[in-house]
Amino acid sequence: MLIRYKKSFSKIAMGLLSFMPNEKDIKQLQQTIRNYEENPDHQLFLWKEGEDIVGAIGIEKKDEEIIIQHISVNPSYRYQGIGKQMVEAIQQQFQVNTLTPNELTKGFFNHCQ
Repeated sequence: MLIRYKKSFSKIAMGLLSFMPNEKDIKQLQQTIRNYEENPDHQLFLWKEGEDIVGAIGIEKKDEEIIIQHISVNPSYRYQGIGKQMVEAIQQQFQVNTLTPNELTKGFFNHCQ
């Protein structure tokens, strides 16, 4: 189930985003979270399986385009289709047919198609 990020989930979100190659540095990770909290065009969502939050997907809204900025799944839950489910949930949430990955999410995004 896709849920919207809120500050009380910051540690969980930072843990999930830290699996992204460009988010290894704690200062960069804190800036990324701050950007999702402060910039209305950037939105972070978390994926919940049962009681556990196991994935994160961050987007940027540009006019009619949705760009996937971050996508990450807890290693214990990988290869179960969660990434694909998150992408599909974002498409439904924003009622768009096409999502655009950025350079960092392109490989994962193409793998989900």
